[in-house]
Amino acid sequence: MIITENEFEFSTFNFMEPVRVLLVVSPYYEAVCENLVLGAKNICDKAGVITEMVKVPGALEIPPAIRIAYRQSDYDGFVALGCVVRGETSHYETVCSDSAHGLMLLGIQGANIGNGILTVENISQAEVRADPSKLNKGGGAAIAALTLISLQRKIEKQEKSVGFRSRETPFDSDNLKKDY
Repeated sequence: MIITENEFEFSTFNFMEPVRVLLVVSPYYEAVCENLVLGAKNICDKAGVITEMVKVPGALEIPPAIRIAYRQSDYDGFVALGCVVRGETSHYETVCSDSAHGLMLLGIQGANIGNGILTVENISQAEVRADPSKLNKGGGAAIAALTLISLQRKIEKQEKSVGFRSRETPFDSDNLKKDY
């Protein structure tokens, strides 16, 4: 499913507190990545999100850069932006698989990430996918990150108790035995 700016309701993002998103970009294909960044920034700006950007050498460096920022900063989410074009060797499969796997592991650990790393057969496919007026994959990645941030903020953290207690009987600390 392609999500474009026109099809998306920005009212979904009703952030009560400021949101900070880090765009992590591998600008190997500079023109393509500039469009990815433009699409992501446009979405974040319309949602009132503060963005910052860091650049890394390649798509394989994006997950470690996000890991560093996730563990050592207070960003609410991350947008991974880059492009991998199939070449003559198996390096393409390695880069595509490992970068996607790295982002997924970080997401499972709790990082709110939108994956905008294009994996294409040729540069023409990348140009169409990156163009904010066409497929806008940078904008789509920003929407994904903002959706996860919104979900995280909407779901309250609930304490999980240890032990047994009846659902009908509310927890009452005064009824606990003091002597063990």
